[in-house]
Amino acid sequence: MSCSELNTEAIERRRRWLSLLAKAPAPRLDSLWQALEPAPSYTILRQPEIGLIMLQGRISGTGAPFCAGEMTVTRAAVRLASGEVGFGYVGGRQAKQAEIVAVIDALGQRDDWRERLEAEIVAPLAREAEARHRLIAARAAATKVEFFTVAREAGT
Repeated sequence: MSCSELNTEAIERRRRWLSLLAKAPAPRLDSLWQALEPAPSYTILRQPEIGLIMLQGRISGTGAPFCAGEMTVTRAAVRLASGEVGFGYVGGRQAKQAEIVAVIDALGQRDDWRERLEAEIVAPLAREAEARHRLIAARAAATKVEFFTVAREAGT
């Protein structure tokens, strides 16, 4: 495997982790984090702070972009004693969650923590997110209406 392939793999893993961590229910992430003890020491580079971001949408997913509205976000940044820097961005006013995400992001850059974090935090959150998506899809499928069938029955 070349260096660029390893780098691409690391970037994709980090992107996936940050997405899962940012979308995780805050109490669930906190409980998984507490079970991981002891956490290494870290320095807060940017205290969790709350702000707004502008959301952008596209007509039909591919059309011209438009401003869809604003969303509250919380961000944080930390540095581990070993030097790795992590960032956490989460939707809403979740200061503790943003800090936890930042620490996990920094730890995920270390070879000695990566597998443990994947097994004890990321994988359970991924399974739970998939279960939530399946439940939502099932609920939506239950409300599906076959208009062709409705039109055919109305005409008979």
